Amino acid sequence: MGAGLSVGLCAMASGVTIGVVGDAGIRSYGKQPRLFFGLVLILIFAEVIALYGLLIAVMMHSYALGGKC
Repeated sequence: MGAGLSVGLCAMASGVTIGVVGDAGIRSYGKQPRLFFGLVLILIFAEVIALYGLLIAVMMHSYALGGKC
Protein backbone atom coordinates (compact mmCIF):
# COMPACT_ATOMS: atom_id res chain seq x y z
CA MET A 1 0.00 0.00 0.00
CA GLY A 2 2.88 2.36 0.74
CA ALA A 3 4.35 1.82 -2.71
CA GLY A 4 1.05 2.72 -4.35
CA LEU A 5 0.73 5.85 -2.23
CA SER A 6 4.27 6.81 -3.14
CA VAL A 7 3.59 6.60 -6.86
CA GLY A 8 0.16 8.19 -6.64
CA LEU A 9 1.09 11.18 -4.51
CA CYS A 10 4.29 11.89 -6.41
CA ALA A 11 2.49 11.68 -9.74
CA MET A 12 -0.24 13.99 -8.47
CA ALA A 13 2.30 16.50 -7.18
CA SER A 14 4.16 16.34 -10.48
CA GLY A 15 0.99 16.87 -12.48
CA VAL A 16 -0.09 19.86 -10.40
CA THR A 17 3.38 21.37 -10.64
CA ILE A 18 3.52 20.92 -14.41
CA GLY A 19 0.08 22.46 -14.76
CA VAL A 20 0.88 25.53 -12.67
CA VAL A 21 4.32 26.10 -14.17
CA GLY A 22 3.08 25.44 -17.69
CA ASP A 23 0.25 27.94 -17.36
CA ALA A 24 2.44 30.67 -15.87
CA GLY A 25 5.30 29.86 -18.24
CA ILE A 26 3.23 30.12 -21.39
CA ARG A 27 1.81 33.45 -20.26
CA SER A 28 5.28 34.84 -19.50
CA TYR A 29 6.77 33.34 -22.68
CA GLY A 30 4.38 35.46 -24.70
CA LYS A 31 5.87 38.58 -23.12
CA GLN A 32 9.54 37.50 -23.02
CA PRO A 33 10.62 34.74 -25.45
CA ARG A 34 14.03 34.36 -23.77
CA LEU A 35 12.36 32.60 -20.81
CA PHE A 36 11.87 29.42 -22.86
CA PHE A 37 15.00 27.64 -21.57
CA GLY A 38 14.13 28.32 -17.94
CA LEU A 39 10.57 27.15 -18.52
CA VAL A 40 11.72 23.86 -20.02
CA LEU A 41 14.23 23.34 -17.21
CA ILE A 42 11.60 23.83 -14.52
CA LEU A 43 9.23 21.45 -16.31
CA ILE A 44 11.96 18.79 -16.45
CA PHE A 45 12.55 19.10 -12.70
CA ALA A 46 8.80 18.83 -12.11
CA GLU A 47 8.65 15.61 -14.13
CA VAL A 48 11.50 14.11 -12.11
CA ILE A 49 9.28 14.20 -9.01
CA ALA A 50 7.12 11.44 -10.50
CA LEU A 51 10.16 9.39 -11.49
CA TYR A 52 11.54 9.58 -7.94
CA GLY A 53 8.19 8.38 -6.61
CA LEU A 54 8.26 5.44 -9.00
CA LEU A 55 11.82 4.56 -7.98
CA ILE A 56 10.95 4.65 -4.28
CA ALA A 57 7.87 2.49 -4.93
CA VAL A 58 9.94 -0.14 -6.74
CA MET A 59 12.45 -0.18 -3.90
CA MET A 60 9.68 -0.49 -1.29
CA HIS A 61 8.04 -3.33 -3.21
CA SER A 62 11.25 -5.27 -3.67
CA TYR A 63 12.11 -4.86 0.02
CA ALA A 64 8.62 -6.08 1.02
CA LEU A 65 9.14 -9.23 -1.06
CA GLY A 66 12.28 -10.06 0.88
CA GLY A 67 14.91 -8.62 -1.44
CA LYS A 68 17.54 -6.11 -0.49
CA CYS A 69 17.87 -2.74 -2.15
